[in-house]
Amino acid sequence: MSVFVLEIGTEELPARFLPGLEKELKDRLAAFLTESHVDFESVIVESTPRRAVATVAGISAIQNEAEEVVSGPPVRIAYDAEGKPTKAAEGFAKTQGVDLADAFTLKTDKGEYLAVRKKIGGARTVDLLSEGCPAIIGALPFPKKMKWGSLEYTYARPLRWVLSMFDDQVVPFSLADLAAGNTTRGHRVHGPGPFAVAHAEKFADVVREQCAVTLSGAERRARIVEEGNALAAAIGGTVLWKDSLLDEVQGLSEHPVPCLGGFDPSFLELPKEALLTSMQSHQKSFGLEDKDGNLLPYFLTVLNITPKDMDVVRKGWERVLRARLEDGRFFWRNDLKNSFDAWLAKLDNVIFLAPLGSMGNKTRRLSTLCGALAESVDAALKADAERAGRLSKADLVSEMVYEFDSLQGIMGGIYARKMGENEVVAQAIAEQYLPAGPDTPVPSSPCGALLSIADKADTMAGCFGLGMIPTGAADPYALRRCCLGITRIMLDRNIRVAARDIFRAAQAGYGDAIKWKLAPEEALEKMVEFFNLRLKNYFVSQGYETLLVESALNAGSGDICDAAARLKALDAFSKSEGFAQAVLTFKRAANIIRKQGEEAGVALSGVVDSALLEDDAEKALSEALKAVEPRFESLWQAGDFDALFGLLGELRPTVDAFFDNVMVMCDDAAVRSNRLNLLTALVQKLGRLADFAALQM
Repeated sequence: MSVFVLEIGTEELPARFLPGLEKELKDRLAAFLTESHVDFESVIVESTPRRAVATVAGISAIQNEAEEVVSGPPVRIAYDAEGKPTKAAEGFAKTQGVDLADAFTLKTDKGEYLAVRKKIGGARTVDLLSEGCPAIIGALPFPKKMKWGSLEYTYARPLRWVLSMFDDQVVPFSLADLAAGNTTRGHRVHGPGPFAVAHAEKFADVVREQCAVTLSGAERRARIVEEGNALAAAIGGTVLWKDSLLDEVQGLSEHPVPCLGGFDPSFLELPKEALLTSMQSHQKSFGLEDKDGNLLPYFLTVLNITPKDMDVVRKGWERVLRARLEDGRFFWRNDLKNSFDAWLAKLDNVIFLAPLGSMGNKTRRLSTLCGALAESVDAALKADAERAGRLSKADLVSEMVYEFDSLQGIMGGIYARKMGENEVVAQAIAEQYLPAGPDTPVPSSPCGALLSIADKADTMAGCFGLGMIPTGAADPYALRRCCLGITRIMLDRNIRVAARDIFRAAQAGYGDAIKWKLAPEEALEKMVEFFNLRLKNYFVSQGYETLLVESALNAGSGDICDAAARLKALDAFSKSEGFAQAVLTFKRAANIIRKQGEEAGVALSGVVDSALLEDDAEKALSEALKAVEPRFESLWQAGDFDALFGLLGELRPTVDAFFDNVMVMCDDAAVRSNRLNLLTALVQKLGRLADFAALQM
């Protein structure tokens, strides 16, 4: 078996482009080979800022061959009465590129047809790749593409070279005025090249030894961590590795070299968060801490070169960072001369959303909404929740947050402590923007959870009232993220307040000052519908089957903690041996109520008249429902949904006997109505657990 290597050389790509590029190139190349019936063992794609390299190991030199039968016209049309071939037969043979003498009669259920056997495949893999590679490269998607020179060709960055080799031969094709060849280029300083590659198997050696490039992102990352840890250990520290930044710096380098720098210890007066933001956001560097968790006056950065004089390079980095830290210290000291009252006054001049007023207005609404939520959750938190809501956005007008916007909320919490606010308020302010995404933590404090919910609900109420409802992929105000955040917080903190009530309270906070595009009740219904859809998506993302999620939520989604518990129990019940039969039994009851009850025009209350019970089976069902009632309510109050689903196993034989022996839609209207009410009583009870009609068996 052979080896194929495809290298796409470019100007430096943004680090964020590399993961997607690797996946797309791998998937597309593997799909092309599979569809072309070319055997291969593996496709590995690696990238650096200046190249993407696909290596196909164990690839066959020849496309797989196969024989297929191609049918043509019916025999009665292919030959005339004298048995001579007609033009239809001759045309078919010519089209298929075979001699008519090689044709045969194919007998099928629909009759006899003229047919031929054709061999397909057998093409050289090199020829297939020559045609396929340009199409694959041209179709690679990127967040942004660009043109260069006078070319109409687009790619993430200008293409500079293409290497395409199948063992020791070039796979020829042209792309954007470039001809694929057998040369590669290396690090701009340590091995610029070009270098000829004699064989595809030698490519990795040439890149490593002559180009001075580390092709594997995982290897670059491991080298950064290993050498960085060694540098930190030498000064008694530990690197504060941040995964997202580590991914970025390995994607910015082809030849990573960690470098340890320092800064004046006086800058440690700045909050740890401000120092780390200066290092990470602007300098792509990591902080260091001692064994007690205190920040050290050092930083670790990653170079893309082995310098002749490391001290000179280090001093350059230190000089740049010092300027950043000087700015940070200036902002910090100026902010401490201010007060929350002064900042709150400035918030009245900061627009939240033009029709929705200022940030000052928003904080007043948040104060009221936080207080209302606290009364529903923990009245002891009301005063602190109201204070946190009022101060929540004050740091937006601080100089530190103006410079480092990623510190919003975090700096607010720090300033709150410095300016005498209690810890509950300070922590709530610091946590108000959590969770920031699906993988980020939720607020750890009760007050922080309430403030985060209030902030998100206020934004949703305002946007929905103005008709700014997300459609398709467009969601400029991150309302989907708001729903996900509210869901995660409520489940984590076991907050049992209906989303409808939260949104209604958020709407009330706006008063009558806003000219809405949607009536409040219409906007509220749309908000609840939107939230419930996001709630469904959340549970599905947790691994639950869609039908189970719909069944649980249809039974009630006002208390999402209750819904989550019922869904968990339903999921466990769905794995039990009698689940399918139980669903069919109880679904049958629900369908009768929905269809036959409506057709009969009977108002069903679920109240059963014992005097009208005639059959032993219906009497047994009525008694079973009465017997299970106290246990059902006790288990419901205890939230023991597993046991509640277990009760269904007890009821099912009685329900099955009822259906086997009782005619529900009998001629006697009173008896018929009573039997429908008996089933209604059953369905009402089961419907609190799950909507069995939503399940399909």
